Amino acid sequence: MSTPAVSTPRTEFFQKLKRVCVPLNQLAVRSQDKTADAKEILQHVESLIQLWSTQAAQDDSILDDRLADYVFVPLSQVLRDRDQYPMRVVEGIICLLRELIQHGWKVKTSAALFRQLLILLSFTIGGVPGQARKKDIPEETIAEAFKTLGALITSVDPSRLERSDTPGEDSIPALGHSVTVMIDAVTEDVPSQIQLEAVACLRAVFTSAQDNPVLAQFLPGTVSGLSKRLSPPLEKQSQKRVLVVCLEALQLVLVNVLGDIKVRGLLRQIETEKDPGEEPKVESDAESTAVELTPSWLKATAAQVKIALSAVLKLRSHESEEIQRALYRLCITLLDECHASLADCQSILVETALMLQEDEAPQSRLETSLQDLVSIYPELSSSIKSALYSWVTGLPRMMQSSNEKTKQLAIRSILRGSKLAAAVHMDSSILDDSLADSLRDSIITLMKASKPPKVIDDVGAIDLSQSTALIKSGNTELATYNPVILDSEGQKTTRNELSTLISQIGSPDLQVKLATSMLSYVRDSEEPTTQIASFWLAFELLKSTYSQSADLDELFDFSSLGETQLQDQAFQELYDFSTSILVSHSDSIESPWQLEALALEVTAFFSTRLKLDFRPELIDVLYPVTTFLGSSEPQLRRHAITTLNILATSCGYDSVSELIVDNADYMLNSVSLRLNTFDISPASTRVLTMMIRLTGPKLVPFLDDTVQAIFAALDNYHGYPVFVESLFSVLSEIVTQGVKSDLLLPSSTTTKPTIDHKKKSYPPQGIPAILSTVTKHLARAQQSKSEAEQPFQPATPHEPWGPPKSTPKTKSFLEELDSPSSPSENTEPPTAEEKEEKELQTPTYNLLTKILTLTQHHLTSPTPTLRKSLLDLISTVTPALSPSENSFLPLVNLIWPVLITRLHDAEPFVAISAANALEELCKAAGDFMGSRFATVWREKQQGLKGWVGRVKGDAFNTRSNTRSNTRGAGRGLIGNAGGSNRRGSGIMIPSSSPSPSSSVAKGGLFSLDFGSATTTTPGEGMKMVSSSSYSAPTAALGRFSQPTQLWEAAVSLLAAIVTYVKVGDEMFDEILELVVDVLPRYPELKEAMEVVNGDAVWLGLYQRGLVELNVQAPVMEGFRFASLPVR
Repeated sequence: MSTPAVSTPRTEFFQKLKRVCVPLNQLAVRSQDKTADAKEILQHVESLIQLWSTQAAQDDSILDDRLADYVFVPLSQVLRDRDQYPMRVVEGIICLLRELIQHGWKVKTSAALFRQLLILLSFTIGGVPGQARKKDIPEETIAEAFKTLGALITSVDPSRLERSDTPGEDSIPALGHSVTVMIDAVTEDVPSQIQLEAVACLRAVFTSAQDNPVLAQFLPGTVSGLSKRLSPPLEKQSQKRVLVVCLEALQLVLVNVLGDIKVRGLLRQIETEKDPGEEPKVESDAESTAVELTPSWLKATAAQVKIALSAVLKLRSHESEEIQRALYRLCITLLDECHASLADCQSILVETALMLQEDEAPQSRLETSLQDLVSIYPELSSSIKSALYSWVTGLPRMMQSSNEKTKQLAIRSILRGSKLAAAVHMDSSILDDSLADSLRDSIITLMKASKPPKVIDDVGAIDLSQSTALIKSGNTELATYNPVILDSEGQKTTRNELSTLISQIGSPDLQVKLATSMLSYVRDSEEPTTQIASFWLAFELLKSTYSQSADLDELFDFSSLGETQLQDQAFQELYDFSTSILVSHSDSIESPWQLEALALEVTAFFSTRLKLDFRPELIDVLYPVTTFLGSSEPQLRRHAITTLNILATSCGYDSVSELIVDNADYMLNSVSLRLNTFDISPASTRVLTMMIRLTGPKLVPFLDDTVQAIFAALDNYHGYPVFVESLFSVLSEIVTQGVKSDLLLPSSTTTKPTIDHKKKSYPPQGIPAILSTVTKHLARAQQSKSEAEQPFQPATPHEPWGPPKSTPKTKSFLEELDSPSSPSENTEPPTAEEKEEKELQTPTYNLLTKILTLTQHHLTSPTPTLRKSLLDLISTVTPALSPSENSFLPLVNLIWPVLITRLHDAEPFVAISAANALEELCKAAGDFMGSRFATVWREKQQGLKGWVGRVKGDAFNTRSNTRSNTRGAGRGLIGNAGGSNRRGSGIMIPSSSPSPSSSVAKGGLFSLDFGSATTTTPGEGMKMVSSSSYSAPTAALGRFSQPTQLWEAAVSLLAAIVTYVKVGDEMFDEILELVVDVLPRYPELKEAMEVVNGDAVWLGLYQRGLVELNVQAPVMEGFRFASLPVR
């Protein structure tokens, strides 16, 4: 009886393999058409891969070399004819071989099979040496072959990687060819995935092989290939991950071959200085290809490695942090593991490690740092000093490079080297002395090479007349300065690196020493660039010392130490120089804006340190800082705003406006001093204007001396129109703020005295009022008659006038000649009215009076805009001065002659302003203007009547030139100057009554709407009629044309004259004739003229057909009145 076979997992798996391997083997052996059977073969291969990988994932303990040999049998049949199969089949077999190697043969791979597989894979990747490829190999196939090759080398028994004296069993030649194929893949232009797999294979070779002579044989080619990939130009064509794995592979190769432990015997021989000819060989081989490891070989190899490392270490300027970290680890590892064998490479390795060490990155305790190596190997200190000195002296030359990355790396290297030197307590006076000069020369080089940016971050021109131009002190956007040097965007990183170097280099004592050495260049240098560079460097160094000592100052008091005193003395000297720069600023003398900007920064920094104690310094610096707001340099304007913002915050003010208002007296003194010495600039006047606007009316009473200085400057510089206008802008601002002042009136006066000169219509009087008027007239006539009959007897005073006087001491005749009479002796006491008027005259009032008095002399200026601004000034100040008539009316009489002539100015906008000024005078002076207007009304050439007529004619002619005159029945367009009532052919009749909004300012002469409608006016018995026979002249500009606007101003002036000034009957009639035809469109003028003589106005309108008589018959019970014809 037979016993059934026991089923095990291995047996079951074998049966699965058998079901696939047998058909595959039969198909490979008996196939006649390889191409046709390739698809089926590929399916079997993929089935085997699936079976093997699945079992390896589940339980790989049943997989052994015998199963692998069983599977390899059909595969070998296919590989014999691999050139006849598609590469997809070969790729599948290579993948299956990798599974067999990793989970089947493992370390039990025989020497013959190992060599066969090495050759197979190497020929698959690189082709047969000396023969051309029959077909192209896909990139995927090459990558899979490298993976399989790496798995083969890693899993094989290390003894297979050693030389064998047995003929036919030496695998080193085959391995050498494989290494060559790997190196070629690294250096050639192939996909990165293939390069990564090739490098992995190289790592496997140098990791698995234990025979140092064998590795030494592969060392030159491997180092050469890796360094070729890691150095220009190939490194620029490689991906970052390729470069990283190549650096790691190079580190592994050098350590495993040239590590101090590996060559300790050779190092010992070198130390004992034995004769190289008598040195025993560490390893010898009969073949010519064997490498003899001798001290001479070590020295020669180290020299060649140094050349290769010199090219590889250029990667320190690479921008990738991963590559820099890998290169840093390479340097640290070689300095540690190959310290003696690669002693000649220490200088370049230390230099590169200094450049690449990370300051802020946390260091693992398991990783060796450069500082640890310096502690272990003290001889590295000299290399660090040498590298640091070389960097410091060569920094100006490096700053000439066009590559910003190179500059940044050089600066960063000095910073890291100095930190390491400080950490290991390496002091060098030579290095400290050369550091200051090197930094200054480097900054000068950068400044000369930098170009000003095309686009400047400008806050715009600051309008100092606007209080909104200044910002609050809490604004953080303008609380930071823009860079003064290296301000282009491309140099931003370089500037930051340089600032970091200056702030962190050395100890505070060293920084103070360096800053002090720069002060001599700041004071004495005549080269602007050198002075700016020294100024900036000294300031940055001192700022750094204060920031480093700020935390310690809160805990300890170092005031008694000389170091703190030196620090304060150096900064005080720097601040004094900055103050002199600010005070000596002048628009006429050009100076580098960077120097002035740095002076502003120093001033602001000093204020942040002193806080409220800085307020006394505002006496000297506030006005100069404010003048920079009007600078032509946008960078200086922004610096000035930032400085004011910082000053306000430091001194405890809520805003810059509050800062200026609280210190207005200091600024006013500075301005007055400059005005008195004629040291004036447009920026000065703008600052003064801004200050007056910000402080408001309360500053005006104290500007008396300033106004005198301004007019003195006007007398000296009246030939400079722009400057004169800037001075008058200050006066205009004084007037604008002065009229708002409550100080125009004495404190005892609660309300402003008002004088209303507006004419009011007489109320209707009945019979009693008429009788009362007649009675008074008869009484005055009787009194005059009785006084005329009596003889004239002048009244004689019976008591002294005025208060009693003390009896003066009797003087001799000579004494009376020498001493003039005192006012108390000859001056009569003021009357009550004069006292009241004098009480109304405050300092502000007197100042405005002085400005108005002196302004008249400049109304004849050749600059039209100045004439207009002065006329507007008169319009502004007139209402404020009018309450004190005894002082105001003489001023009116004084400015009248020059003011009335401005109506005939060649510039229409000046004439309009003159009309507006006269209108304000009419409102303020009233009847006082009557005789003056009457005098100029009928003058032949400069007469007011003729001017109004010409203005009216120009206004109509401007529009009537663009269209034909419309003729029809009606009356004349303009009333007859002679007063006749003859009828004309052209008639203009407004069609509708003016709306409440159609005033002089809105409706205008040429905004009329002419039609055929008839509306009733507010006046009783009057009706407006219209005529379709007239069309209003029109044009593109309409009421915005200059003649039209001038006519509007003339109408407004006539309305003011009639409303506030007493005019004669004849002048009134002539005014009525001038405006009667357009009177319905100007209700204010019509109402004013009706107040004076309503009947004349109605009659004038009626005569021109602008109203019609509407008489209604009376109604009475029992009577019927007949209608009367109206003509």
